Amino acid sequence: METGTLVTLALYFVLMLGIGFYAWRRSTSDSAGYLLAGRSLSPPVAALSAGASDMSGWLLLGLPGALYASGLVEAWIAIGLFAGAWVNWVVVAPRLRQQSEDRGALTIPAFLAARFPDQATALRVVSAVVIVLFFAVYTAAGLVGGGKLFATSFAGVLPGAGMSDYMLGVWITAGVVLAYTVFGGFLAVSLTDFVQGVIMLVALVVMPLVVMFGEGGSAGGSIAAVPQAGFLSLTSGLTVLGFVSAVTWGLGYFGQPHIIVRFMALRSVAEVPVARRIGMAWMGVCLIGAIGVGLAGRAYVERNGIALEDPETVFIVLADLLFHPLVTGFLLAALLAAIMSTVSSQLLVASSSLTEDMYRLFLRRDCSEREAVMVSRVSVLLVALAAIAIAADPSSGVLGLVSNAWAGFGAAFGPLVILALTWDRMTGAGAVAGLVAGAGVVAGWIALGWNKALPGVDAGLYEIVPGFAAAWLAIVLVSRMTQAKHN
Repeated sequence: METGTLVTLALYFVLMLGIGFYAWRRSTSDSAGYLLAGRSLSPPVAALSAGASDMSGWLLLGLPGALYASGLVEAWIAIGLFAGAWVNWVVVAPRLRQQSEDRGALTIPAFLAARFPDQATALRVVSAVVIVLFFAVYTAAGLVGGGKLFATSFAGVLPGAGMSDYMLGVWITAGVVLAYTVFGGFLAVSLTDFVQGVIMLVALVVMPLVVMFGEGGSAGGSIAAVPQAGFLSLTSGLTVLGFVSAVTWGLGYFGQPHIIVRFMALRSVAEVPVARRIGMAWMGVCLIGAIGVGLAGRAYVERNGIALEDPETVFIVLADLLFHPLVTGFLLAALLAAIMSTVSSQLLVASSSLTEDMYRLFLRRDCSEREAVMVSRVSVLLVALAAIAIAADPSSGVLGLVSNAWAGFGAAFGPLVILALTWDRMTGAGAVAGLVAGAGVVAGWIALGWNKALPGVDAGLYEIVPGFAAAWLAIVLVSRMTQAKHN
């Protein structure tokens, strides 16, 4: 590892910590400031914060790795995500921004409790349990990305006190994120997300262009020469189950608490369209860039006879091989940005549920604002430690962990949020039924292995499909059965 690379990364860490210090001085005196920045986010910050907290390390590790290994057919995941994100901005964003403020809710569980007061306690408790459990897994996926970065690029460079390079990376990633999240709260997370989003955008534009048109890239022509049938085909080897499993990633957007909470923090409903245009433009460029890294990276590796054991490290390997150390540091900072922006958002949302929906609900209803903020900070630390324990296995795959957590949230909260915002006849009993059905079916589907292979079939079905359908059906049926009692 070159000195220039380490210097660039050190400057990046200092910048993140500096933003955390700024936010600590501005907006952490009460729960509204610590958990939602006082609903003061501008459209650019809200848009890039939603995007950066969404994309995580899978954008620079998991997605390019999937394209590297299987070809363009894996781009259906990106297509489904883009469509789902657009619908999320159109359907959920304006309604959630307005209705959450009208009901005085700072968290998604608090909004659901205010929307269905007859089931307020059940909704807050079950929501909090689902959020903490799935976010521990989701956060672990980000820390796995940090571990892979250090194991690939920093091997033997930093002293680890007997620790493996992988675990050292996990601890450093978690430590920096904790530093600015614990003290700076939502404003720190959102501002760092904005900066990280810009870094990610630049990296995902520069990397595929240099790989294709730089020295050794053969002006991109070598992509067509990859020795794999159908490598550049969107349909090669695509089955019906495979197609459905890929495009339905987009369903997950409606139920991701760390993403939709950004809608609640916007300055006003009138600014949602501006934020949507900025966010979707950013997302489109980043997804195309990630696809380009995977395809062009495979071509470059094949053309130059490079040995690559883990496809998910293609971005890291190319950054080390092709760029000046200072630029390499910037590119690795982009990867850390993708990881840290999501991890920080997830930790904060999980801590808000533990504080607002557990501690204040059952232990200290009349606790002071200062006490609530302190409990939120402790909760961030506890969830982070759980995620570190899950991430301890270096063989974990980033995309696999993300897909499980993404499905869990999408199925548990997606139908619930959509119908709560758009269907007046929905009842509290229906809301609880949908939440339990969505999370339960996803967990059961994974436990049975049906996401990898259905009974009697070689292919599996992504668990978000049955989970989302079960939750939607449960909400509608139970709401219809309980409407008379509700009214």
